[in-house]
Amino acid sequence: MSHTRSLTSAAPAASSASSASSASAATVPLSFPPGPRNRLRAVDRNEVARVVDLLPPGATWLPAPQHTLPTLPGQPPMIGYLVLVPADQQPPVAFAPRSVPVPVPPPPPAPEPATTLGDALVRIDPAQRTAEVDGRVLDLTYLEFELLAHLVAHPHRVHSRDQLVTTVWGYGHIGDGRTVDVHIARLRRKLGAAHRGAIQTVRRVGYKYAP
Repeated sequence: MSHTRSLTSAAPAASSASSASSASAATVPLSFPPGPRNRLRAVDRNEVARVVDLLPPGATWLPAPQHTLPTLPGQPPMIGYLVLVPADQQPPVAFAPRSVPVPVPPPPPAPEPATTLGDALVRIDPAQRTAEVDGRVLDLTYLEFELLAHLVAHPHRVHSRDQLVTTVWGYGHIGDGRTVDVHIARLRRKLGAAHRGAIQTVRRVGYKYAP
């Protein structure tokens, strides 16, 4: 596709030599980068102008409509040409970026209410990490809470010491079943004399929670 880049003008064939001489002083610069080939001048009646030498590479020229030509006071009408330049030689045009609507992310789902574990005796709140016995909040360490929560979540199930170490302490823990015995003894003291029996010992196996 081609675009109009400039309007060139020349004196008509009926003009005098003096008119051509005065018109030759008025040149119309093209909109291409400045250079000796980028300016056209008025020509005399008998002068043969090589307009193609004055055009940029790949450009063509066509007669311009008369109503598009400028007029000079005291000068005869002018003859002009439209210079057409291939689109690939046009300077880059900066387009304003389109306004692309930004998708609005959906609202995050409402947090589900924390599930409370336990029974009428022991209540475990995993979200608040609290444990209550008969409405009394226990003061537990991290591992004591994890151990009690695991036992309460699986009532009447027997857990071996090795299973409790793996589940509560993790696979990377270095120790033996005596660590579980120490924490069970602490939990029983904090449950109190009335409820310490809820954590029962299964001989030669481990422990279970039996409210």
